[in-house]
Amino acid sequence: MLIEKLADGVVQVQTPIGPRYLMPSFLQRIYFVWMFRHFPILPHAVLSGAQQRLLDRLCSEQRFVSMAYADGMEDAPVIGTVEKRPKMGPDSFLPRRPVVSETAGGLAAEIRQRS
Repeated sequence: MLIEKLADGVVQVQTPIGPRYLMPSFLQRIYFVWMFRHFPILPHAVLSGAQQRLLDRLCSEQRFVSMAYADGMEDAPVIGTVEKRPKMGPDSFLPRRPVVSETAGGLAAEIRQRS
């Protein structure tokens, strides 16, 4: 299995739109095999800065392949999976609308009228 990963392995990246598969170079595959030696799935946040940059560079270079990438070969060996979540910040949330309760406003007005 290790030889297959080194020869034809891909790295799976879990994205919000579904899994994508990266085809790294041979030396990069060696590095990824070492990186995933203890865990088959790693969150993007736990990777070192160099590992994050390598993964981001591969994604930006559009090194994505389908699982049937070569001569109809199905199920290429997956070296490991990276859970890549979008960066969350205050701008990424939808604006919240204030809660308006008709019953609370109506009760307060009714109490003021009775007093």
